[in-house]
Formats: sequence, structure tokens, C-alpha cells
Amino acid sequence: MTTPPEQPRPVAVLLVANRGEIARRVLRTCRALGIGTVAVHAPGEEAAAHVAEADTAVALPVPAGGGPVDAYLDPGAVVAAALAAGADAVHPGYGFLSENPALARAVTAAGLTWVGPGAGAIEGMGSKTRAKETARAAGVPVSAALDPGEVREEDLPVLVKASAGGGGRGMRVVREIADLSAAADPARAEAAAAFGDPAVFCEPYVERGRHIEVQILADSHGTVWAVGERDCSVQRRHQKVVEESPAPGLPEDLRRDLHESARALARAIGYVGAGTAEFLVPVRPAAPGEGGGGDGVFGTPVFLEMNTRLQVEHPVTECVTGLDLVEWQIRVAEGEPLPAGGPPPPAGHAVEARLYAEDPRRDWRPRTGVLTAFDVPAATARFAPPAGFGVRLDPGVEAGDTVGTDFDPLLAKVVAHGRDRRDALRRLAAALAGARVHGVATNRDLLVRTLRHPGFARADTRPGDLHTGFLSGERLAGLAVPLADPGTEELAALAAALAGAEAARSRGPLPAGIPAHWRNLPSQAHVRRYTTDDGREVAAAHRTVRGAPVPERPGTRVRSVAADRVVLEADGLVRAFTVRPAGDAVHVDTPHGSVALTPVDPLPAPEAAVDPGALPAPMPGTVTSVDVAVGEEVSAGQTLLRMEAMKMEHRITAPAAGTVRGIPVTAGLRVAAGTPLAVLDYEGKDSP
Repeated sequence: MTTPPEQPRPVAVLLVANRGEIARRVLRTCRALGIGTVAVHAPGEEAAAHVAEADTAVALPVPAGGGPVDAYLDPGAVVAAALAAGADAVHPGYGFLSENPALARAVTAAGLTWVGPGAGAIEGMGSKTRAKETARAAGVPVSAALDPGEVREEDLPVLVKASAGGGGRGMRVVREIADLSAAADPARAEAAAAFGDPAVFCEPYVERGRHIEVQILADSHGTVWAVGERDCSVQRRHQKVVEESPAPGLPEDLRRDLHESARALARAIGYVGAGTAEFLVPVRPAAPGEGGGGDGVFGTPVFLEMNTRLQVEHPVTECVTGLDLVEWQIRVAEGEPLPAGGPPPPAGHAVEARLYAEDPRRDWRPRTGVLTAFDVPAATARFAPPAGFGVRLDPGVEAGDTVGTDFDPLLAKVVAHGRDRRDALRRLAAALAGARVHGVATNRDLLVRTLRHPGFARADTRPGDLHTGFLSGERLAGLAVPLADPGTEELAALAAALAGAEAARSRGPLPAGIPAHWRNLPSQAHVRRYTTDDGREVAAAHRTVRGAPVPERPGTRVRSVAADRVVLEADGLVRAFTVRPAGDAVHVDTPHGSVALTPVDPLPAPEAAVDPGALPAPMPGTVTSVDVAVGEEVSAGQTLLRMEAMKMEHRITAPAAGTVRGIPVTAGLRVAAGTPLAVLDYEGKDSP
């Protein structure tokens, strides 16, 4: 048991050592509690939403040779900002320095209140290998932690993991010994870039497992709560995509064991504050006679890691319990004990989806650009549980913001709280399908299709259908298909063409006697061509009959036309299309998904010739390494360079066998999208 403070220290002004969505989330609770707020930011973020919402803002210096991310990674600069702004407490959020004991020590050494666990607890859990040893000593089952050099054939498959940090960074699955070093080296590089620590280890890889985490809340008086659990099994590339609470289909005895293991671990390290113990529970479909042939059989859970901070997915716990976890972080830091009687039991079901700026059509690469529109009309609450059942939105961005490459591509978290799981899934899928997110590609369609997938929907009755491999292979490809099918795209193009014509007409009066949609060749149809996000061309054609547009598409007629909204009847169905031009594109929101269209210029400007052997940068970022030399012969798929963008490593590979003719970049160079990174001469031809 830790020693309670002699006197409570009420927080008057709190600095949030973070940015984006989590900073805004903490600021909201501070406003509700009457606590003054201080935001920090990197140069260039002066207009960011979290900065505008705080009472005071302080710019963090960028170290020599560093970038915007590095501004958030200096404990001394954070403490100096707190003292300069008159803050008496610091909340780290998640990511950046949230699990760095140096910041916790620096804050307390400066006489400020640290809203988080003590530096000793952070340090003890900061290394996943040390955390496993502590858990084992506390009687919590753990998996083996192997040095990559000690892995043998009988240990395979294994998962290479970063010893520090989380979020899927540095993870690689290895099934063959020959592939181990090729997986460990980039994992070390990615871990070093994300956490400043290149250490990695291996643990047995469970092909079918449920990722279950238990929310911990502990005070300085010895009380430890297990505030329910969350299922985070829907992942892509080991990064969480959908989370929910309570975990569906979990047997009650297993649920109790997980809660008790989490409490035991927290007690073992004298934990104070909010944290999360993460477990992997093997699961397989039940054999005949074991539970109906598909209900699922759970194996022995093993401890993975403890996150000594607030989790990204904490809103689902808040929705089902009614607790404000940030408020309780602050109250515990002030010395207040948790109420007697334990945490409130869960009521209803909550599901969260992470909306990322990434492009499924281009190998899920993070996307950048200006958010010309960002709206989730179904949301009834922001950064707090909705009144009754409904949809909560925790956004890190607003319309007009620029999505860059320096930070995580998470745009927002969308959370639905329902009477039961089916209700929550339906609410969340509808909210995402009706969202208007224009300007960057996102994973929105994947989220909607996942929430509506029968295998995911029946996880509470057939838990063996849900596991960490749910989004993989052909299923991932199938779920990533756009919600808008080709027929919807055709109608969207027609709506865009009609709205564009109406907008042009409304910009200035036509000469007297000339009707709308008039043209001097009435025998010819109006034709407008567009390209979709994946490069396909779609055309829209209509004629003008008695001053009204008549589509060339069979079975289609126009009900109404405005510059921003078109109503069409197609094949007996009436649908409304919202049209929004933005820059060079036109975004059309339909009842069956959004469509981004780029008008085809009938008289395109000449383009400069491009070397057919040049490999352009797929996105803005920083070249972290050059793996080949000029004159070197390379094979198809061989890594030529590595880039870092949005805190992730991206490999630039050879599309075909050939010889490296040129490398116009060097490691450490920041490049724009489209910058030539390498030039190849392909075997027997100019390009693959």
C-alpha cells in the first residue's frame, strides 16, 4: 500500500502535455471541473483545435535537427512550459512522454502534481520483458519473452515486439527462422523512431486469440478497481481498429480471473491512477460436443503488457459505467480515495471505431491533405458519454485542418452506446456511413463493413468467430471495398454534373429568354467525365428537354436540382445526393457511401516528361535509410529505401528486377509526395 499524501492538493491549473484528440478530451473535463488549462504545441500548430480550446498556450521548442514530434519529447521543456504558464499539474495524455518516467520525475521534482502513476510504476512496466517478470511473480500467467537470437524452430511462429511503447509499432510475425533477422532489424528501427528505444523481443504468436484488456483505477489509499474490460481483437497490422465493452461472449469465470489478475498486478507495483492490463486469450471454434460446434473454446489467458496511462479506447468504458476516467485521474492525483463499494457495473454496450486517414486502395498508406469537410451528424455528444444511448465523437481535427505526416493518422474516435451489443453496432455503423469526411482517404468504409459483418455481429453468441486475425487476407480485402458500388458512382457523377451546371447558372444571370441548361447543340448530350479515387473513369450524360435536364442513363430521372443537392429517381428508387466541390475534386455523399470525383479536363495542360524508371515518394515523409547503391542489381520486391511518415516505417521496393541507375536522396532528407527516390533500369524494358 502506498502512503497517502498528508494533505490533498487541489489542482487549479493543469497543463496537457499532448495534442490532438486526447488533449481536447482532457481539456473538456478540466472545463467541467473548473480547472484552468494550458496547452502546448509545436511550431506551426498555433491554430490547432486543442490550442484554441485552452486558456493558455505555450510553444515547445524543436531541438536542433529535430521535427515537430520531437518538440513533445523533452521533459524539461514540458516542465518549463508548465511553470511559465502558472500550471500546478501536468497530464500526459497517451503517447509521447506519457509512459516516460523522466517526465513524471521532472514534474514532481518541480513541485507540480503529476496526473498519473509514479515514476517507479511507469519504469517497472515500461519494459515489456521486465513487466512479464513482475507479473509472473504476482501469480499472473505470462507468455515467454525470447531474445531474437535465441529463437529456435520449435518456438515458431513468434511475434517480434518492441520492448518499449505500444500501438503496434515494431511488431512483425515470423514463421520461418530464415526471416527472423529481416523482421527484427526493421522492428528495431521502427521502435527506435517511435519510442527512442530499439530493444525488441519475441513471444509465441497465437494465431487465434482474443485481445482483452482490463481497465484499472487505483488510489493512493490502497483501493484498486477493475473497471470492466474491453475487447480489442479487431486489429490491422497489430493496431487496434474497433474496441468494445463489455467483451462479447466472455465466460464469467474467465472475466473474473482477468479482473483479479489485473488487480494483483496493480497491487504488486503499488499502482496509483488509471492504467490498463492487457491479456491475450487463445480461442478456437468448438468441436462437436464442446458447445454446439462453433461457440468457441477459450484457452488460458496470458499477460501481454501494462499501459501506465489512459488508453485510446477509454471512452467505451466511460459510456457503460458513467465514469469520467480523466476526472478520476485528477481526483486520485489530488489524494481523493475511490468510493467504497467498487466501480459501477456496466450498463448496456459500447463500441468504438478509430477513423484513420489512410488509403485502402494504396496499401493502406497514411494520406495527407486538407479536410474540406468533417462532420458526423449522428453524434450527440463530444468527448463525453451521450445522454441516454447515442453516439459520441472524440475528434482530433475539424473541417479546414491539414492532415500532415508528422503525427499519427488518427482523425477521430466514433463511439456508440446502445442498450445491447446489437443496438450499439447498428448505431455506430449508421453514424459512420452518414459521416461527411472529405479531402483525405479514410478507413471509414472498412469500419462500416466490419461492424455489419455477420461474423463480427455474432461474437457474443459465437465468440470463436472473433479473434486478432479477423481482419486479414481475403476478408480484409473484401471489407475494404468501398460502400459505393459502380452503380452508385454513376449516379454520383450525374449528381455532380447536374449540381455543377446549376452552380454555374446561379453564378450569373443568363441572357433574357435563355432557359437553364440551354446549349447551342440541342441534338448533343451534355457529357461530363470524372475519375474516381482508384483511377477509373466514369461519365455522366444528360440532355436538356424544355429547359429541364433528362439523364441519358436508362430508368433515371431528375426529381430536383440545386447547387449542393440533387434528388434522382433510378430504377424506381428515389435517392438524395449531397454535392460539395472542394479544390480540384467534387465530393458526393450518397445513401450508400461517399464518392470522391475528379473532373477530367477536356483540354489538359501538357505534363513534363517523367523518367519511366523513377520511383516517386508515395507520401511526404523522411528518408530513414538507403539500402542499395548505384549500379547494384536488385530483384523484384527488394527494399530500396525506407521512409518514416506518421510515426510508421514505409518500405520503397523495386517493382521488378533491374539495376539502380540513381539515388537522388539521402538518409535524413524530408521529401514531398512525388519526389523521385530512386531510378531503376529494368531488365530488357523501360518499366515494369
